[in-house]
Amino acid sequence: MKPIINVVGVVIMSNGYILCALRSANMSLAHHWEFPGGKIKENETPEEALKREIKEELNCDIVVHSRVEETTQESDSNIINLSTYKAKIIAGIPEAIEHEELRWVTIKELNNLKWAPADIPTVNRLMYEI
Repeated sequence: MKPIINVVGVVIMSNGYILCALRSANMSLAHHWEFPGGKIKENETPEEALKREIKEELNCDIVVHSRVEETTQESDSNIINLSTYKAKIIAGIPEAIEHEELRWVTIKELNNLKWAPADIPTVNRLMYEI
């Protein structure tokens, strides 16, 4: 049986743009775009995990809002359960600490990026909201 990994991602919107993060060469799915986030630790809520991960990855503080999408992606070695949430930065300017690049794009530009498979349902949901 494959291990199940529960992860969270954040859709940070500002002035009509969404923050996207490019996975670095040393990460799995290198050079794919994703919504920043990471694994939920034991005894941690999705919201707590997002706040911690965004502090670690982007050096920002956020307030988490509503859930956008929930999806399951199976690979050869595991099953990823991804929940994405909308959030707002309340302190800090995003820095690419773990990612190769950060980019602010409009919702219409989301389809121009090569997304990690687990993030595609969130992209589709956001495109539908236009």
